[in-house]
Amino acid sequence: MEIDKTTLNDISIFSAEEDLSVFNKLNLCNTLNGKEQLYYNFTTPLNSVDQIQGVQKTVQLLINKSAFLPTIISNGTIMVVEKFFTATLDEIPESGSAFQTFNYKVFHGPDYSLVKYSSQHCFDFIKGMKEWVSVLLDENTPLPLKEILESANKALQKTQFANTQKYATGIDLPNGELLQLAHFIRYKYKINMLDLLAIHARLDAWLGMAKAVKKYNLVFPTFVKNDKPVLQAQGLYHLLLATPVNYNVELNDAVNFLFLTGANMAGKSTFIKSVGSAVFLAHTGMAVPATQMKLTYFDGLLSNINVVDNLVKGESYFYNEVQRIKATIAKISNGKKWLILIDELFKGTNVQDAMKCSATVIEGLHKKTNSLFVLSTHLYEIAEELKQHKNISFKYFETAIANEKIQFSYQLKDGVSNDRLGYLILQQEGVVDMLEKL
Repeated sequence: MEIDKTTLNDISIFSAEEDLSVFNKLNLCNTLNGKEQLYYNFTTPLNSVDQIQGVQKTVQLLINKSAFLPTIISNGTIMVVEKFFTATLDEIPESGSAFQTFNYKVFHGPDYSLVKYSSQHCFDFIKGMKEWVSVLLDENTPLPLKEILESANKALQKTQFANTQKYATGIDLPNGELLQLAHFIRYKYKINMLDLLAIHARLDAWLGMAKAVKKYNLVFPTFVKNDKPVLQAQGLYHLLLATPVNYNVELNDAVNFLFLTGANMAGKSTFIKSVGSAVFLAHTGMAVPATQMKLTYFDGLLSNINVVDNLVKGESYFYNEVQRIKATIAKISNGKKWLILIDELFKGTNVQDAMKCSATVIEGLHKKTNSLFVLSTHLYEIAEELKQHKNISFKYFETAIANEKIQFSYQLKDGVSNDRLGYLILQQEGVVDMLEKL
């Protein structure tokens, strides 16, 4: 799936404030390396349904095997192993004999302490990686997991690691064996060790995903084959909300355009981000916040939500809105499947101009049945002309006023909303009264 940084930020996958990002909420990795790998996974969506299903099966296996997975490898262990290869040390003896061990301890005391501590962690890492292989590798292991475990297993078949069966942790090893292990790893096993560290990062990233699936009761989506794009979800919600409201969504080639209206704060932007983030997560192999979800593979996801002006280039807000729409048209013209998310189109110009521009854009976009569109707007007036198109679905978020207070149900309903509550909100917040007293 093709996606840009703007879209990733628009749908809250990433955010300058980590607490406000989907990535941060789903990051339950044990190590910093795992977190970095998970970040890579979330910036590089998968390229085929086979790859997605491979990751889904891997994450599901990790959920099922979670009670049997090794816990000996900590973030501290990873950090010590990495630093062992960059530390400045006097030559470590190869044999680990009693004489060489005593000599190194007496005449290279500070280095001896560092080598001993590092080799203990190296032992724990090697033992932990062997346990990962033992628990997960068999003929039924999902392909992406099987490939890296087989690579790890091959690298771990060294006589120098036979003592991992004898001792529980590196602390239990005699000093001579620790020095011998340290010599082998530092001088003869560095490349293999770095490869194993990279493999563990991938394992930890997938394990973090598995923990998130279990913690948040997420559901793996089903991918279907279809010439035209399909998106069907029940009980869809936004992962970052403490008390979310569920949505049902269905878009396909017969109805590929959702025209969304509603007052400010009624829930339009949250709905759009819910759809976008769920579709994105599905394309990383991750489970999604819904009770059920079915979709085709999308070649790309593009948003037009948080457009900004550019003071340095002298580009106005409206100009950048136009450029984003221009880029969208270019993308969907390639005949591939795209999901396009647009929130409040043409906010950067006057109402009459915005209505004309919006109607023109929608009249063009809805014809591209190779793509699905979700568009929100306050310009409900243009809906009447668009109702002639059978492939446009009209939904709105209702609001109610009781005792001069606005109530939001956040329920998605059929139809078009003409609610305009901006002035009422201004009053309720005391702004009108403050202005009158100036």
